[in-house]
Parts: sequence; structure tokens; C-alpha cells
Amino acid sequence: MDKTLGSPVITVKNLSKVYGKLKAVEGVSFEVEKGEVFGLIGPDGAGKTTLIHVLAGVLEPSSGEAYINGINVVKEPEKIKKLIGYMPQGLGLNLYDNLTVEENMNFFKDLRLISEDTFQKNKEILLEITRLKPFLSRPAKALSGGMRQKLALICTLLHLPEVILLDEPTTGVDPLSRQDFWEIIHTLVQEREITVLLTTAYMDEAERCNRIALIHKGKLLLQDKPENIPDLEGAFISAVSGERPKSFLKKSSSFSEKETNILICNRVSKLFGKFRAVDRVSLEVKKGEILGLLGPNGAGKTTLIKMMCGLLPPSEGEIFISGNNVEKEKAKVWRLIGYMSQKFSLYKDLTVLENIKLYAGLYGVKNKNFGELLEKLGLLGWEGRLVKDIPFGIKQRLALSCAVLHKPLIVFLDEPTSGVDPVARRSFWEMIHFLSREEGITVILSTHYMDEAENCDRIGLMNKGRLIALGTPEELKMTSEKISGKLLQIRTSEFREVFKKLKSDFPNLSLYGNKILLRTFSPEKDKEKIEKILIKEGKFKIEISQTLPSLQETFIDFIKKDLEENPENYV
Repeated sequence: MDKTLGSPVITVKNLSKVYGKLKAVEGVSFEVEKGEVFGLIGPDGAGKTTLIHVLAGVLEPSSGEAYINGINVVKEPEKIKKLIGYMPQGLGLNLYDNLTVEENMNFFKDLRLISEDTFQKNKEILLEITRLKPFLSRPAKALSGGMRQKLALICTLLHLPEVILLDEPTTGVDPLSRQDFWEIIHTLVQEREITVLLTTAYMDEAERCNRIALIHKGKLLLQDKPENIPDLEGAFISAVSGERPKSFLKKSSSFSEKETNILICNRVSKLFGKFRAVDRVSLEVKKGEILGLLGPNGAGKTTLIKMMCGLLPPSEGEIFISGNNVEKEKAKVWRLIGYMSQKFSLYKDLTVLENIKLYAGLYGVKNKNFGELLEKLGLLGWEGRLVKDIPFGIKQRLALSCAVLHKPLIVFLDEPTSGVDPVARRSFWEMIHFLSREEGITVILSTHYMDEAENCDRIGLMNKGRLIALGTPEELKMTSEKISGKLLQIRTSEFREVFKKLKSDFPNLSLYGNKILLRTFSPEKDKEKIEKILIKEGKFKIEISQTLPSLQETFIDFIKKDLEENPENYV
């Protein structure tokens, strides 16, 4: 633990919450130190929100204890209200849509009984950090998802509480706002020593926390600093299964540049009234390729996939699959494609095998050896179970199996792993690679998970309906370096103190969990300068390395570049 951190502010002891037969939380214990960012990392349904609700004093546990600053939150919930700020899950769910930014802030001032002097002082601090000052007169309903989250955070923090409880604060938020959000959190922690407990389903966000706890089906699997767990997904799988996971390697692609294009999009747009959900997208996809469409909620990914499938007509442009115009030759195209929607198209009251046979009949697939198919797709042993009674990961596998029964040329997967636990997620990706590499099926999928996109052959970065970049993960990261410079990573046990010493000389320095990051076009020169500044102090042990930027950083760089080149699209 960093020496500058203090004694525990949050203490949870053997906490459980039971709903009938469901154990939402089971025997959970952890502590959060003063000035620490502590992350509860886990998929949907893991028990994260239940824990937050208990700590916020809005839910009574079935057993166990929880304390904030030594106050028992179960026995004395009213006493903790002045100490905490609580932001619920969802984009600005604690806001009033018809009120402006300023009116929302005034409402929370009155709700919290904040004095005018304190309010004005805190308001200025928070507006400056969030850069929302120019939007004071804008109604909350007219704000983007990222701006809503920033306003929600301001309203949570107006009384500058000692502890902030944030429930999945960055889910569905655009990459730029997500980055801003984390900078706000670290600024408050650094300058105000605020303690933060947050939940997230994004594995890549674990590195931004000082410490993390992995949670699955209501139980904590392990707690540690993120840098002590190099393969977080692997550690999660190992803790759940009790076995060392097989390393998932992205198998080399079977396609080449000489391959025929299976899919071509030519300046495709989709308008709903005056709103451009998809804006002049052009791309080509080859046989056997795995293409990931990466972007936040509302980026246009689902709309583009629906147009590719012929489920929505394009307002402008054309789409071709294997030479067939999707809009004009729907019947022919639908025999060539498979589609798996966000809401799996399965029949819950049929068994696994009955669903497969039903889809085989719909696709006109005859004389199929279903036993061999079930074994190949990892469904053997589940064939007699009703779909409503099987785990989510198996449903996911079944939905994909039904989508590719007829051996399509191309399969479309719309956010197939959203909210799925890492065990099912890795298993699903092995299946995707099998279909691509062994069966030669082209896979186009959408996702908002940055780490997951690394498994794709190429990634299309989408923002505000536009395709702002296209390439392999490595190509995109190398281009990112040309936009914002190389990435220097500084590791030290006294990271907070070192950050303070260097910030005046390096204004774009940022905290990233227990590390310090610097983007620079002069890495060697800046490395020497950092070492010179800290050698003078004579008490810091540091390690400086150069590494490629993450996909999150890369995405942000492309958004900034697009903003400079096309400012009209960001009005």
C-alpha cells in the first residue's frame, strides 16, 4: 500500500445478502483505505450493486457488518449521509431531465442543505474539473451520455464528501468522457484525499484502481493491487474454476490481402429524421476475417450491423455481401449470413437440442449429425436441458451455434459478450476463432470492451455514427503514437508524492492506478529529465519504461484527431 494512504475508511465484515434462495452476496470482507481508489470488478449479477446499496445505507444485509469512518451503516444509516456521495448505475439516473445543469446543481444543494458559501466554492472547483461551465443553461436531457455522467458526479460531490460510492460509472460512456471521468476521480483523490469505492464490469479499468477485488456470484475471489495480477482474466478464470486456464492465443488469420472481399460497405448512412445514426461508412471485409466494431453506446454499431444484415434499409450508400446487393437481393443474402442479436433469439421453453433442430428446419439444413455438432460446439451434455434453466454462457454458445448451423459465409454478432463473466467470455472467443480459422466464416461483431477488441484481426473505431479509424490493433496503436507521442510508464511505491514533484514540469502527466503515465514525442529526453528531478530528492526508487498505448488511449487519440479535422461533427 502507498505510504501516503491512511487507516481504513470503509470496512466490510462477512457481509451476506439473501433473496429467497438467491445468495446475492455471500460472506464478503474487505477494507478501503483513506485516499484510495478501490474497484469491485465483476460481470453483471456478481453482487456489486448489492454491496454498494448496503454501504449507502439503502439496503439491509442478511448478516455481517459494514462501517464507514467507524459508523455502523446498518444501525446508523442517517449518520453516514453527510460522509458519502452515492452515484447509482445508469447514465445520470440521479438527474432531473427537464432541469438545466445549473438547476440540477441548485436542487442538490437544497437537498443536501449545503450553505451558499460552501456551495459556490465547491461548484467552481467541480465545474472547472469537469469542464461543464459553458453548459450551465443546457437541460440535462440535451446532454450527451458522458456529460450526463459528469453532471451526475458533480451533484454527487457538491458537499465534497469523504467517501464516494460509484456504481458502474463508465458503462456505455464514450472513451473521451471515460478518460475525463477517471481524471476527475484521481484529481479529487490526489487533491482532497477523497476515498473512492467503485464497481465496473470492464476488466481494463482495474488498472486504474489502487487496489481491486474480483467478485463472482456474490463471493470475493481475490484482492490485490492490479500490477500484481498481470493476467486479470486468467486469474478470474482460475479462481472460479480452480484450474489454471488455457492461455488464449489469437490464432494467426487464415485470410490474406489477395482474398476476395466478402462484404463491402460503400458510403453507407442511416438517418432517423435529421439524426444521422450512421454517417457515410465505407469498409471492406475479407473471407475468414474477424472484424470488431468498437465504440460506446450510441456510436452506431448496432444500426450498421442491422443494415449489413438487411434488417434496416440504408438511407444512403450500398452494401454488398459476396457480390449481392443487400437491399435489392435480401432473399439471396439471408441464405449467406448468420445473425446473433443482443437479445438472443432462443425459445426458452424448448431444450437446447429442440432449439437447434428448430433453426435447422428454418434454415433448411437436412441430415445433420447433431451429436457431432453438439460436441464440436461444447454443448454435449446440455442437449436435454430447457433454455430457461441453462447458464448465460451456455445460452450464448447456443445462440451462436443456431446462427451458424447453415454454414453461412459471414456471421454478425451484436455485443455478444456484454455483461458475461470472463470464463464464458474466453470460451466464447475460442468458439469465434474456431469458426473463423477452421470453418472459414467471416465474423463481424460489435463491442464496447476495449480489451476484447484485441482478439480481432482488425478493429473499426466508431464514434457518433462515423468510422474514424480502421486497422489491426497494432497498426492503430502505432498511429496513436504519431498523434500524441510515445507512452512512458513510471512505477514507484511513492507514486502520489512523485506525481506532485513532476506535475509542474510535465502538465500532461496522469495517474493510472498506482502508475504514472506520460505521453511524449521526446521519450529519451524526458526520461533523463524525470530522473534528474527525482535524483535531486534522493529518496525515490523509480522504474521508467516505454510501452505501446492501450486501445482506450488509442481511441481517444483518434477522437481528438477527428475533432480537429471535422469539428462540425462534434457540435
